[in-house]
Amino acid sequence: MKSPDDIQVPGLLEELSGTLQGHRDGHGFVLNATGGADVFVPPSEMRAALHGDRVRVRVARFDKRGRPEGRIIDIEERRPRPIIGRLLFESGAWLVAPEDKRVGQDILIPKAGIAQARPGQVVAVELTEPPALYAQPVGRVTEVLGDIDDPGLEIEIAVRKYEVPHEFSPAAVAQAAKLPEQLRAVDLKGRVDLRDVAFVTIDGEDARDFDDAVYCEPIRVGRGKKAQDALRLLVAIADVSHYVKPNEALDLDAHERATSVYFPRRVIPMLPEKLSNGLCSLNPDVDRLSLVCDMVVADDGATLAYQFYPAVICSHARLTYTEVAAVLANTRGPEAQRRAVLVPHLLHLHAVYQVLLAARERRGAVDFDTPETKIVCDDNGRIERIEPRTRNEAHRLIEEAMLAANVCAAEFLLEAKQAGLFRVHEGPTTQKRSTLQTALKALGVNVNLPDPLKPADLQQLAKATKERPDHEQVHMLLLRSMQQALYTPHNNGHFGLSYPAYAHFTSPIRRYPDLLTHRAIKAVLGGKSYGPVKGEGAVAWWEQAGLHCSACERRADEASRDVEAWLKCRFMRDRLGEDFVGRVTSVAPFGLFVQLESLYVEGLVHITELGGEYFRYDELRQELRGERTGVRYGLGARLQVQVSRVDLDGRRIEFRIFRGQDPARPNPRQAGKSAPSSHPPSSASDQLRHVQEDERQVKRQRAELAKAVKAARTDGARKAARADAPPKGAAKKRR
Repeated sequence: MKSPDDIQVPGLLEELSGTLQGHRDGHGFVLNATGGADVFVPPSEMRAALHGDRVRVRVARFDKRGRPEGRIIDIEERRPRPIIGRLLFESGAWLVAPEDKRVGQDILIPKAGIAQARPGQVVAVELTEPPALYAQPVGRVTEVLGDIDDPGLEIEIAVRKYEVPHEFSPAAVAQAAKLPEQLRAVDLKGRVDLRDVAFVTIDGEDARDFDDAVYCEPIRVGRGKKAQDALRLLVAIADVSHYVKPNEALDLDAHERATSVYFPRRVIPMLPEKLSNGLCSLNPDVDRLSLVCDMVVADDGATLAYQFYPAVICSHARLTYTEVAAVLANTRGPEAQRRAVLVPHLLHLHAVYQVLLAARERRGAVDFDTPETKIVCDDNGRIERIEPRTRNEAHRLIEEAMLAANVCAAEFLLEAKQAGLFRVHEGPTTQKRSTLQTALKALGVNVNLPDPLKPADLQQLAKATKERPDHEQVHMLLLRSMQQALYTPHNNGHFGLSYPAYAHFTSPIRRYPDLLTHRAIKAVLGGKSYGPVKGEGAVAWWEQAGLHCSACERRADEASRDVEAWLKCRFMRDRLGEDFVGRVTSVAPFGLFVQLESLYVEGLVHITELGGEYFRYDELRQELRGERTGVRYGLGARLQVQVSRVDLDGRRIEFRIFRGQDPARPNPRQAGKSAPSSHPPSSASDQLRHVQEDERQVKRQRAELAKAVKAARTDGARKAARADAPPKGAAKKRR
């Protein structure tokens, strides 16, 4: 990946083509496909174009920071996908307000084009007339998704909004239907029979597909005096490549999706259910095809040897993380007694986990303590509660086993000189390192970070700050300093895990790169090489595959976050006016993002809600500072806020600083003692409240003084007027 210093900036009057990305505020950006800087498009140039159009833009000027600004000179291709929005009837006209605010324009709908939709319903619209400089776009309703309060509608909106493929092609459905219900004798040819090995699957309670099973046993390596104790770790992964062949209908659909998308209460799988939950899933007590990574792990966590081979296994049990953690915590407890036959195997797995974990720590791999939450929904698909997701020993056990197998897969491809997709994660850039150091100093963490940063540096810092009350904010800063991981055929190592080579191998049911890795490994085992394209175009094909899989991964994440944001907005809509205690998780020029401690919901405190003064944004220190009072709001600050507004369409929750204080209510500084503040007893909100109270007292005193002066002046004027006035009846005498 390129650092910000390496980004090419287009020259003045230079023309380039790219996808137009709109913004809810009316402007947009033309995404530079060549890796150069994106071109800013002002609102005046967005009238004839829509978000998602492919346009040609000419650079017209540069702003103060040297960023290019352009004019749209041609629209090369209109967005092919439909627009999702709510059907409205206003002032005698039908229109659709896009759900995606980046579209920026309402769509006019002729009466004949509303189909059977009713006002207020969510619909899909196909454009019949594109927008123009002085004309709105016109369209027709192609699909009625339902009413806004229908359960699961937020998912239907998200899959269409982010173009997530959610229906398998008829060819793929037909091909899946032809697959056998169980293994055949021909499927076992050339495979190692491991059905007597006590493999187990360990997953969450709500898991439906099981793509990995594990087994471990102690062994002796070597002979005579050089013999040493070691652990043999077997990681069996579902052999999806046996059923999904290149360029077949199932493969084409899997490539288009590239990943499964996980929503609360619903999963959009990469493969049809017959494969994902049936033939390929390592369900207990049934024979399944697998590709096994067989490893020998030394006492120091080093992998002494490994091999890959196709096998047939039979999982002996479907275990959950909770069950395994209970067994490991008490080997004589009720859970251990219920799983007595498997307890020795689980203890061996725990032993290999401990040596792998110790090696991870010596390697200096990054392991941040960042909070994860789980949304629990009711039967109607609404949030019932949001609870923290805790990782126990069983989670870490499976994680280390999968990491070891993935490293072996990457090394196998490199040694065989076989092309494939690596999972690459590059370290922080120089600019991000500088920003991180400044932000840490603002939180009171004075440390000199070396350049370039190493994973061990960040891990050491994470350990040093683990006991701080604001450690979550510190670890979040460390996480944001790193670049995003991606798929590429060029091995540049994995910074976060501190691996020289790393590839995804363990989840072919839900990730297409893992399926490609399986095909490459099996090709090498068969004495061949794998690649849909031969010759000079091979590298370009793998690069394109990496870009596609990375983009689909980001698309899935965005769709999942969008649904979660919708559910959280709906959840908080019933809590308008309530006050909560939260911490500042991010600072922006326009306000503070605060996460509530009790509900794990994030919202915005707009800068106008901070008080009657001008607040200056300090990007390096990540804080807002009042120019008159000097009150500062920075990362980790603990505030008491009140839910003031919930924008369901915009997926935004807004807070205001809680001004009132009920005598029966605990002090904000004392609320939530589970996470005491690292700041002085007088927080920024308290300081601001005191300053405002002093100002109000001064204003009251000035008002009272002015009132007294005015009264005195008025009284004096009246006396003077009476003194100058003629005696009563004088006017009558003049008449």
